[in-house]
Amino acid sequence: MSSNPTLKRIDSIDVLRGIVMVIMALDHVRDFVHDQAYTGDPLNVLTTTPVLYFTRWITHLCAPTFVFLSGLSIYLQSIRKSKAELSSFLFKRGIWLVFVELVLITLAITFNPFYNLVLLQVIWAIGISMILLGFLSRLPYKVVLAIGLVIVLGHNVLDFWEAEPGFKAGFWWDLFHHGLFAVYPIVGDHYLAIMYPFVPWTGLMILGYCFGVFFTAKFTATERQKILTRIGSFLLVFFVVLRAINVYGDPHPWSTQANGFDTFLSFINVNKYPPSLAYMSVMIGIAILALAFLENIHNKVTNVFRTFGRTAFFYYILHFYLAHLIAAVLFFYRGHSLDDAVIALQKIPFFFQIPGEGYSLEIVYLIWILLIAGLYPLCKWYDSYKTAHKEKWWLSYL
Repeated sequence: MSSNPTLKRIDSIDVLRGIVMVIMALDHVRDFVHDQAYTGDPLNVLTTTPVLYFTRWITHLCAPTFVFLSGLSIYLQSIRKSKAELSSFLFKRGIWLVFVELVLITLAITFNPFYNLVLLQVIWAIGISMILLGFLSRLPYKVVLAIGLVIVLGHNVLDFWEAEPGFKAGFWWDLFHHGLFAVYPIVGDHYLAIMYPFVPWTGLMILGYCFGVFFTAKFTATERQKILTRIGSFLLVFFVVLRAINVYGDPHPWSTQANGFDTFLSFINVNKYPPSLAYMSVMIGIAILALAFLENIHNKVTNVFRTFGRTAFFYYILHFYLAHLIAAVLFFYRGHSLDDAVIALQKIPFFFQIPGEGYSLEIVYLIWILLIAGLYPLCKWYDSYKTAHKEKWWLSYL
């Protein structure tokens, strides 16, 4: 181990964050413009196609990787800040993220200025997890690690209760564990939709926080690369064994299909809402191996992803608004009126979308590429602005 206590920014973290942000946009573009976005499950082995299946499946990598890396980055911040400073920062940033989810992200996804439907998605989960981690970070490292392991390894025990005949999930159950578009009334014709129950995601962020120790100056790049390769490989083997047993770790067992390929698709189709142990094992395993692979790679391509990774929150907000704006333009291009958009709200609570209308996957990919190309210069400008104005405290919240 290196005895140098200094800490420098490690590009592989930003590069991987940028990669998953770019992949994430593919799924959201598909949601907005694909003709099958709201007519079926792209992961349903009986009705999907291989291209559609993997177009959706690969994007499963995004949310857990982003949450995990958020925890990792918080650990690196803990080296520069006192426990009190870190706790205060995480509390304020967490509150800010929840606000952004409720106000900016909800509007971007629904385009409904009346907020008839308010969404709790990944930014909400990250925000509330940061608030909790702000308190937990004051505890000894081993205690924090134990809490994270208990949550991640044990939360699927609750699946057995859910499987009991007559079980009904209520608000708090959905908020803490289940989720998946669980809709609850707020007041009048305003509703809250829970997509990301926060407890499993909090557990994952805690483990990301504890994982951050490998990215300190205690470890050389070579040592870290070997450790990451071993841990990532272990997680993938653990996933295969856990999934093969087919008893615990995911609420939806895999099953033998008509052919070997479809059986494989069933095997790797793991639960995201909430993130199951099997889901987190395979996705974080891939992410950790990617971190090991990216450790010493520096070229023009990684520089592009690095820019997206360094401006992830800025990118995240913009890409939703641009993707939905594109969907709105295409909606009117197909000959619809604003009245049609209002009528369509009776079927789906997002403006300018009608189930069964849209475009092929080829068009989805084309729009995705154009969207990313359009966002890059904006993110590059913002990255330069942040670098040149480090004295502006509010930039740390964006």
